[in-house]
Amino acid sequence: MRHLFPRAGVATLVAALLLSGPALADLPEAAMSADVVILGERHNTQAHQSYQARAIAQLAPKAVVFEMLTPFEARRISALRAAGELRKAIADGEFHWTDFIDYLPLIEAAEAARIIGTAIPREDMRRAFGEGAAAEFGADADAYGLTRPLPDDEQEAREEAQFVNHCEAMPRDMMAGMVSAQRLRDAVFARTVAEAVETHGTPVVLVTGWGHARRDYGVPVYLSAARPDIGVYVVGLQEREPEDGLFDHVVVTAPEPGRDDPCAAFAARTE
Repeated sequence: MRHLFPRAGVATLVAALLLSGPALADLPEAAMSADVVILGERHNTQAHQSYQARAIAQLAPKAVVFEMLTPFEARRISALRAAGELRKAIADGEFHWTDFIDYLPLIEAAEAARIIGTAIPREDMRRAFGEGAAAEFGADADAYGLTRPLPDDEQEAREEAQFVNHCEAMPRDMMAGMVSAQRLRDAVFARTVAEAVETHGTPVVLVTGWGHARRDYGVPVYLSAARPDIGVYVVGLQEREPEDGLFDHVVVTAPEPGRDDPCAAFAARTE
């Protein structure tokens, strides 16, 4: 395996760039020698997808794993791409992710890479909400660290983050279940990446939301638990400076033009 990067906060590279368009900086050299590069974005942000497409072209990965695709949708992409029908299929709404057309440049940049989907069915999320992440994950739950409860302070912090992320509009007693569902998603994404490394070789790219990419409790935690031999490099794409230690490399872009505050929009609908 390639070089294993130390946990962020010990030897973290943070290079913040103020970017307002698609002319984005190259990946750091350290990313080019990683087994896995995680590109954590704010969803449906043009500057972030521009950076991701460029990064994928630079890395020439063996596989690209998308949070935004189900396994079935990912398998269809190869055939649609070969037939020249992918853009039409996306425009016709054949993929479940809203505005998946934004991610077409990433798929085009991937060229010969295998496209892999890791989206989780809603019913699996509901079971994790009620029964816990380990019960839904299956046989490898212990290897991926899901059988170990979170420390009390981390559990409390994550529940508070979920409450804020959902516009403080959901009952607080639902937040523990939301954390369990998040842990399931992170562990499933990690398992999919590990399987991609075994099946297709390195490097592998994961395209996901920045919350799943963070080193303190996202995908890197679960991947490190199960496969500490896999070297991971994490890029955080942000619209403002994040906390220290969340990513190996930070790219700060200007806010997406015309984006409404989702909580303000939600409040307006419920008035």
